[in-house]
Amino acid sequence: MNSLNGIMIKLAAIALLSIVPAICSGQNPDVETKMIWDKGSHNAFTDLVRYKSALYCTFREGNSHVPKDASENGSIRVIRSYDGINWESVAFLSDKLYDLRDPKLSVMPDGRLMVIMGGSNYSTGKLSGTVPHVSFSTDGQNFTQQVPVSFKDGESIGFDWIWRVTWKGKTGYGVDYQSGAADSGTGLKLLKTSDGISWEKLASFSIGSFPNEATIRFDKNGSMMILLRRESGANGMLGISQPPYSDWKWTELDYRLGGPDFLVLKNELLIGTRLYKSPSNSTVIYLTDKQGKVKKTVLLPSGGDTSYPGMLISKKYLLVSYYSSHEGKSRIYLARIKMKDLLAKQQE
Repeated sequence: MNSLNGIMIKLAAIALLSIVPAICSGQNPDVETKMIWDKGSHNAFTDLVRYKSALYCTFREGNSHVPKDASENGSIRVIRSYDGINWESVAFLSDKLYDLRDPKLSVMPDGRLMVIMGGSNYSTGKLSGTVPHVSFSTDGQNFTQQVPVSFKDGESIGFDWIWRVTWKGKTGYGVDYQSGAADSGTGLKLLKTSDGISWEKLASFSIGSFPNEATIRFDKNGSMMILLRRESGANGMLGISQPPYSDWKWTELDYRLGGPDFLVLKNELLIGTRLYKSPSNSTVIYLTDKQGKVKKTVLLPSGGDTSYPGMLISKKYLLVSYYSSHEGKSRIYLARIKMKDLLAKQQE
């Protein structure tokens, strides 16, 4: 039986590379999309990772984009697929006190699958605190109950959000944005961890226009890159630093960011984000140079309440999870784009 299961898993993984007929064509001829989940009233804020020969997608399920009080707290769903077509739920994390949202997946050095998520306290009817939470799985099937993270040296102010974790070697890195406190502005700190639970500060940033959601990636030379969202209509920022990641160079981009993710290629970046436009926003993939200047734009079938992509490259394809309300209520979608099509545009 174990041998048969192993064969079935391998066949399913191979099937992921040949699902063109099963995925409906999107509005953009370069994009194939499939709606993969819509069982919640509001399904949003995705991430995507490959773990143990399967795809894992996570997102928040709730009554609306933001709860009115604790009775409407959102929960975190994790779903799994071996072929990109058929998905099953493997975890549903909820909390009576915290609205759980913006879950992000990562594979830890010890082989565990980790989910980090924001925990927002709306028990009084307004936001009274934010605490990051984490959950772990050793098999992709059973997940621990989420627990709050801890901060060394009193770095927490009670309004903390570690938005995404990226591992390099045995160390995980994340950016903690601290907003909602009594003082004006937003605190922004680069943190590190060895276990996903205990965090310590590496650097602090002074960046205006309320910086918040941030994704960290590394290039082939070990340079750390941070893609950062800002508010008040401000454009996003791209930061780069060399080890030990204490000195940073920041570049303002030519566009705003919302729910940003990105991947580092040899000479380019692939950036997934919200495209702010009238009359309706969209989710978009940008092919850019290493400074974030756009070379190609690929619109995903989307509109209304949308964005928060998760991205990975599988063989010859870019896979993107995202949410959108262009077909009614907000649903979770998976897009597939040929890498050769993405890269060919730069020669045109």
